[in-house]
Amino acid sequence: MRVLVAEDDPVIALGLAERLRTLGHEPIGPVNDGEQAVATAKQSNPELYLFDIEMPNLDGLAAAAQLADEGLRRPVVVITGVDDPSLVERSIASGVSAYLTKPIDARELEAAIELAQLRQAEFEALEAEVGRAQQALEDRKLVERAKGLLMSALQLSEQDAFRRLQKTARERNLRLVEVASRIVEQQSLLEPKSKSPAPFR
Repeated sequence: MRVLVAEDDPVIALGLAERLRTLGHEPIGPVNDGEQAVATAKQSNPELYLFDIEMPNLDGLAAAAQLADEGLRRPVVVITGVDDPSLVERSIASGVSAYLTKPIDARELEAAIELAQLRQAEFEALEAEVGRAQQALEDRKLVERAKGLLMSALQLSEQDAFRRLQKTARERNLRLVEVASRIVEQQSLLEPKSKSPAPFR
């Protein structure tokens, strides 16, 4: 895995890079501040961020948040030299996946990377599920709108309008929402029929 290392202490930074290599990962950097971390991430597209929290110009949490806002969200492991509960809370609020306190050994680092990957996968699965639910709601609204147009234009019952949608979808080998979308797009062709007077009987 390609891991971007951002740490302002050069000795610690080199040590982290070496531990990553020992674990079979490819370190990128190290860079020594958050602004460089953002710029390097855009150029090298790493798979995970290993950021020190306290860095000049832009701290590690702010850098990770900025990258996420710009569409470069990745699993994030943050490291710090102080065991501060408020930093832990801030890390969680920033979407950080794992948190380590210096000094860090290879075993702790490996566990943190695995945890970060797992939490990122869970987040992405949840995000996809919410996206699917939102899309399903939009699709249902479109079908209801198309059904209403058919009811009005062709003087159909709700049940008959829905059956017509289903039949058209089967005959044309389309999804129901695709048929609905085409009906809504051609709404202007249906409207004159709905406004014309009923014929004498």
